[in-house]
Amino acid sequence: MKTAMTVAGSDSGGGAGIQADLKTFAALGVHGTSTITALTAQNTLGVTGIFDLPPAFVEAQFDAIASDIGVDAMKTGMLFSAPIIHAVCGRIRQYGLSNVVVDPVMVATSGDLLLQEEAVDAIKGSLLPLATIVTPNLREAEVLSGIGIEDDDGIREAARRILGLGPRYVLLKGGHSSGDAVDWLFDGSEFIPYSAPRLQTTNTHGTGCTLSAAIAALLATGHPVPAAVAGAKQYITAAIQHAYPLGKGHGPVNHLFALHEGRNR
Repeated sequence: MKTAMTVAGSDSGGGAGIQADLKTFAALGVHGTSTITALTAQNTLGVTGIFDLPPAFVEAQFDAIASDIGVDAMKTGMLFSAPIIHAVCGRIRQYGLSNVVVDPVMVATSGDLLLQEEAVDAIKGSLLPLATIVTPNLREAEVLSGIGIEDDDGIREAARRILGLGPRYVLLKGGHSSGDAVDWLFDGSEFIPYSAPRLQTTNTHGTGCTLSAAIAALLATGHPVPAAVAGAKQYITAAIQHAYPLGKGHGPVNHLFALHEGRNR
């Protein structure tokens, strides 16, 4: 059994973060493990509290997994602070891990901040050079690249600047733009588009977490990066298509849609 580890925050509402990642790993046939960086008091309406864990305990969780179960691929999500980012980077280097997917989580679907401002430099200077692929949305790409993105030319320039920070691939997500949902993968020489129809729904909580977790799961099972992105795009599109209303705000995507569809037959 291949394994994938998520290094991220816990979402008490179960729609994003660690919970979304583990459901995604299970749906795609890999054993999921977790290193929790922070606890959030969170539901479909927003985040009402964040409790970050001591970096030493983040390291202890990481060690427990890497020294025994192993890590075929991993993803990072909400890292919250610069000390936590540096702790995670140290462990990635210590264990010589490859297949590292970085979702540079900065803001929740509700608009709540999930990353301290001083942590952005740690992501850019320490984490991205260790990344196989980084998956920013348009707003995160603006922060990482330092430029505004208004059109396709802006997307391409931002991707070039982010790639210059050290990752092997940049997947710039277009979910926050208009028209079809087009994501762009850049490897330094070629831009590859991944397009899907835009689905009209407010139940999109956890989309970024789920996409990056799906990429990690597919990398763990041996898919090259372009194929992993294609499979993850297909998976998240179906999960959004089968999303269900929950709570009073943004409901979650349906990570286990295949299981639920099977039961309804």
